[in-house]
Amino acid sequence: QVQLAESGGGLVQPGGSLRLSCVASGIIFSTYAMGWYRQVPGKQRELVARVTSGGFTDYADSVKGRFTISRDNTKNTVALQMNSLKPEDTAVYYCNAPSPSGFRNYWGQGTQVTVSS
Repeated sequence: QVQLAESGGGLVQPGGSLRLSCVASGIIFSTYAMGWYRQVPGKQRELVARVTSGGFTDYADSVKGRFTISRDNTKNTVALQMNSLKPEDTAVYYCNAPSPSGFRNYWGQGTQVTVSS
């Protein structure tokens, strides 16, 4: 059974930082690209950042230079370091693991990030 368990969300003031973590189980983690998405009510889920199995990274323009995605294959973990947070970063953040075959797409339960003074 595949599980993606996110942690690290919370309330932070504008300009602050948070670090999200996602621990994966039930998959061969090192073979999977991993991603972070976010969603606000009434809008589509959007890609925030992703990292390939080989370690290449990609970011949404809105977070470039502020967010950093990283992975640790020894711990089956992908992290999202979020700095210089803005109110518009407020959303539920989801960990994503698309299978290499393309036939499966796994999601975590989501973690709320709220940026507010």
